[in-house]
Amino acid sequence: MRALTRNASETQELSDSLAQILAVGDVVVLLGDLGAGKTCFTQGLARGLGIDERVTSPTFTLVNRYEGRLTLNHLDVYRLSGEAETLDLDLYEMAEQGVTVIEWGHNISGVLAESRLEVELRYLEDLSEESMQSRNIDITIIGDDWNDRIPELETLLEPWRQR
Repeated sequence: MRALTRNASETQELSDSLAQILAVGDVVVLLGDLGAGKTCFTQGLARGLGIDERVTSPTFTLVNRYEGRLTLNHLDVYRLSGEAETLDLDLYEMAEQGVTVIEWGHNISGVLAESRLEVELRYLEDLSEESMQSRNIDITIIGDDWNDRIPELETLLEPWRQR
């Protein structure tokens, strides 16, 4: 599924909407170049989960945890050199306690949950002034856990697909 947002606020609105259908155990993997909006996307998810704290990238701490309607575990695994370094993170236990968002998750794909959402954020290719903040957001469902929520997901993405 593909959506288009025109600026950071719309990216956060989209992810705020997505938060409404998240459940304990969900894993969301964020992909995209540096500065593509992964943390911005997570900030919208946090808002949708009722989290009032300021959400920042956990680049140096690896994990930030926030409490709201559901616990949000926010990871940034950019600096990890491989899957073996994830053992101390205890990803499976973390996932059982809330929603887990992993920036740069493709770096540890071998240890990720079998069912997850993969969200790739990319700036538009052309260099017009409008596209400087516009992003294509591709959402891919991996595994079966999301099958029952596909209609809800399609409905909530609708405002960003009609462009």
